[in-house]
Amino acid sequence: MGTISQFHRSLRPPAHRIESEEEAISTARNLADAFRHQASERDINRVLPHAELDALSISGLTAITVPPDYEGLDMSNALLAEIVAIIAEGDASIGEALESHFCVLETLRTQATEDLQASLFARVLQGDRFAGAIFADGTELTAEGPGYRLSGRTRQAPGILFADWIAAAAVAPPSRPVTLYLTCAHEGIQVVDDWDGFGQRTNGSATAIVGQFHVNADTIVPAPSLEYSTGVSLALLLKAGVSLGIARAAWTDLLNTIGDRTTVLARLGEHAMRIETTAAALERAGRKLDIAQVNPVEAAMADAHFSTSAAAIAAAETALATANALFELAGEASASIGLNLDRHWRNARIHALSLPRDGLLQSAGEYMSLSRIAAATPCGVK
Repeated sequence: MGTISQFHRSLRPPAHRIESEEEAISTARNLADAFRHQASERDINRVLPHAELDALSISGLTAITVPPDYEGLDMSNALLAEIVAIIAEGDASIGEALESHFCVLETLRTQATEDLQASLFARVLQGDRFAGAIFADGTELTAEGPGYRLSGRTRQAPGILFADWIAAAAVAPPSRPVTLYLTCAHEGIQVVDDWDGFGQRTNGSATAIVGQFHVNADTIVPAPSLEYSTGVSLALLLKAGVSLGIARAAWTDLLNTIGDRTTVLARLGEHAMRIETTAAALERAGRKLDIAQVNPVEAAMADAHFSTSAAAIAAAETALATANALFELAGEASASIGLNLDRHWRNARIHALSLPRDGLLQSAGEYMSLSRIAAATPCGVK
């Protein structure tokens, strides 16, 4: 790879610089409206949204989480989750690719050296996109000069087909978890389009294969050491944002399909309230994550993880429930293959598979139990 200064040049036009949260929301809504028009056709024919992802980059929306120290926007997490939900409502696959991108930027913010942050955040401001991945068992990372020799493949991960950079988790000798920042432009990296899932069909999932590739030491950073890192919590929050977007898209299609059937108003109200409650859970979790990012002490980070876990699980359930309601309430009018309304259920089901629900529930139980014990313990008693 050479040195960190040898970044490839994108062929995209220069990215716009978004100056405010209001502009970010407006931009997201305009893009989502455009993405919605052919989302169903892209899903049916598995047409990958390369042009749409480039539009995201050019708009400046992919750079809204670059820290202010690197000329970025100071974006709240609640608003970031809402922006991901807006994009996912237009096209859930594009929303998932954006989810992966923003999660990588949070890891870059919290773990990387200042030099690496300056180099890569500059690329983000110019429109470059990132995707997260994990190297599979059997990957070899051996010391070689000022870095390592890498050979192996990643597990399938969303967004890789649209990415300029891959942030891949690996284990450096002797047993040190690290994150490698790899440019997809290098001839030593082959990206294989091997995703055949029945949902999220155009989310850019792929496998990256690396053969005898030199990774410079300055592109390697330690993996997060805390179980409740802000990167993990942000991943849960943005996953919830994608699920919320799927629920809203299914809800809109339900209203468009059902007509004026007043006999199901109570059921409609039930699902409308569930979507609103889920949105409130995301907003609360976003505020908790804001606190953890500003003051990353263990208690704040654990609290953020608990709230983002709750939001992610609630949003996944809401997306599935709303997609089911589309068929239950609209009946035969919703069953046409041409309408492709089943994509909402398929998208919700596939997206939920990557949510470690049982593990999150167990962590939540442990967190609440410890919190209760701590609250009941008199001061000074151990």
